[in-house]
Amino acid sequence: MPNKSSVWFLYIIRTAKQTFYTGITTDISRRLHQHQTGQGAKYLKGHQDFTLVYQVYVGDKSTALKLEYRVKQLSKTHKEKLIAQSPNLTELLARFIAN
Repeated sequence: MPNKSSVWFLYIIRTAKQTFYTGITTDISRRLHQHQTGQGAKYLKGHQDFTLVYQVYVGDKSTALKLEYRVKQLSKTHKEKLIAQSPNLTELLARFIAN
């Protein structure tokens, strides 16, 4: 098993205003706590009422950064579809390689 610092996740948060925030982390619970206490991304400040709607293990930091960039480029409609279908990493990578 790789050490904790090399285990990366991609996650999507839905705010009360129905907007999305996409991020990467090595510790989802710690990162969510940071967002809830205003220590995380500037985008989520003032949005303490949010829900984690998607998370997937993506492996290394390089892959996580690439996938985060691609997901952030998606339209809201496409993000909704991604969340509804909850693909695993293999499916997620196949989608982005196909596009």
